[in-house]
Amino acid sequence: MADYKREIEELISVVSAEGASDLHLSVGHHPTIRVSSDLVPLVKYEKLSPEDTMGFVMELLIDENQKRFLARKEIDFSYSPGSNMRFRCNAFFQKGVVGIAMRVIPQSVPTLQQLNLPDVLLGFAQKKQGFFLVVGPTGHGKSTTLASIINHINLDRAEHIITIEDPVEYIYEEGKSIIDQREIHFDTHDFSTALQSMFREDINVALVGEMRDPETMSAAVTAAETGHLIFSTLHTNTAAQTVDRILDAFPAAQQKQIRIQLAANLLGVFSQRLVPRVSGGLVPAYELLINNKAVANLIREGRTAEIDVILETSMELGMVDLNHSLADLFRRGEITQENAYRFSTNPDVLERLL
Repeated sequence: MADYKREIEELISVVSAEGASDLHLSVGHHPTIRVSSDLVPLVKYEKLSPEDTMGFVMELLIDENQKRFLARKEIDFSYSPGSNMRFRCNAFFQKGVVGIAMRVIPQSVPTLQQLNLPDVLLGFAQKKQGFFLVVGPTGHGKSTTLASIINHINLDRAEHIITIEDPVEYIYEEGKSIIDQREIHFDTHDFSTALQSMFREDINVALVGEMRDPETMSAAVTAAETGHLIFSTLHTNTAAQTVDRILDAFPAAQQKQIRIQLAANLLGVFSQRLVPRVSGGLVPAYELLINNKAVANLIREGRTAEIDVILETSMELGMVDLNHSLADLFRRGEITQENAYRFSTNPDVLERLL
């Protein structure tokens, strides 16, 4: 019988030694790691059988999660192997067999400077109330950026901070704040329930791991409206698309009210991409929308299509549009022209900047 505990420990050692960001365990493939955005099969290991991946997932999951996984056919969970590593994991069935994706979560929360992100984000950490979103495609560092902002608050001032996550990712060091971390299914039923409870928990700051439904979005906006500082994320590509996604989640009869609330309480939207660096590794390209009077008017009036124009013409106010960020990285020799176009959401405009 295979010793899956020993084998997973050995694979995690390889992940650590190679500086990989992910480990994939898939039937018919060698165990595979992702290094600087590229998948690298570990060919010294045998290709995995259905018994192997099922053995791995049973080793990774605690008893209660094993039952949930077999019943629901997929599960998000965290895994701490007892070393200096922690993983955010997803196990799932495909063609009747198990697949596993494991994302490395660094033990210490990096600073914005270490992440090559702009100091202007610290300004949002200083706010006392409002709603700030970090958005972008899956796997492009949203969770790490949010954790960095939350940890800055934790180390900078005394607040009661709550995180609502599925699963809990970063574990924060002791600072000036009290941080309570709630995991969906273990510590609370769902995001919206945890947000509703927050009103009775004397919370100053909340991190909502993901806004998946109108109930969570409504509760988050209301929390910002009632004096809380709320940070969250969405899988959207641009600031304008983010506003539209929130509004479109609600029935038409509710959209006017949500537009008014969002216009009044949104602090900003930060959209980021991790782009392959010429010298190796990844570097962030980003877009920052700051909700000023002009932006709030567009949201309130339902003219979100015009937000991109404000982004492109308000750099002196601290806003950044993605094409300018990509063009700047290219001019500094950080990224190739090919990747600048690849990650742009509007290549025609980028062409004029290059």
